[in-house]
Amino acid sequence: MTVGLEFEGEFAHLTLNRPEVLNALSFSVLKEVSEALARVADSDARALVITGAGEKAFCAGADIAELMNRKLMDELDGAAMGQAVFDQIADLKIPSIAVIHGYAFGGGLELALSCTFRVATERARMGLPEVKLGLIPGYGGTQRLPRLVGEGRALDMIMSGRTVAAEEGLQTGLVNRIDSEGTPFEMGKRFLEPILKHSLCALYFAREAVQRGGRVSLADGLRLERDLSTLSYRTDDAAEGLDAFLSKRTPTFKDC
Repeated sequence: MTVGLEFEGEFAHLTLNRPEVLNALSFSVLKEVSEALARVADSDARALVITGAGEKAFCAGADIAELMNRKLMDELDGAAMGQAVFDQIADLKIPSIAVIHGYAFGGGLELALSCTFRVATERARMGLPEVKLGLIPGYGGTQRLPRLVGEGRALDMIMSGRTVAAEEGLQTGLVNRIDSEGTPFEMGKRFLEPILKHSLCALYFAREAVQRGGRVSLADGLRLERDLSTLSYRTDDAAEGLDAFLSKRTPTFKDC
């Protein structure tokens, strides 16, 4: 299998397992990723950690050999497939994190951008180099990157095709943290563990308010926040959290 999936406690761990080709995303790998994500969505996992096998790369991007000599509709279908798979990650009800150790280029960075969070090791190198091939990103990079780092920084990366080191990624908001202690899976767990102390319902509502609100006007975003905030009050976890606060005890959330 070129995509591994394991469950450890409240974590699902998805691994891209083609280290001999820097974990490149062939279409068959994308299909396996999609199938693994469906299993994660149907599981009791409360978070997803995505890593790449080997020491050199998280994911170096698309399998270039597969992109040659295709018909127009095949190219369109390929982009639609990549976007659909990465939408599966973005649409998960649980938080996800990509641990970028080594290279994350093209489709590899676009995969990471679809996650809720990104952690990079000090030797991580990231970029969207498609312009160097006479192309542009097709798996969501032109849409997710500017929403994360701003239009100016996104255009700089996309139109130059340049490589970004971990420290610059941290400064621009491309990554949330730089970490080099332990395995990539341990880095992902360490980032998410404090977050997972909270109700998954509240985490989901908060993420929806921020991400969906960023795509609409301030007035519409405020209405969205109002509605999701009101909805959060209707959960059992909200009742537990409020009671625990008044009782001066630690809440026991059940994710509902």
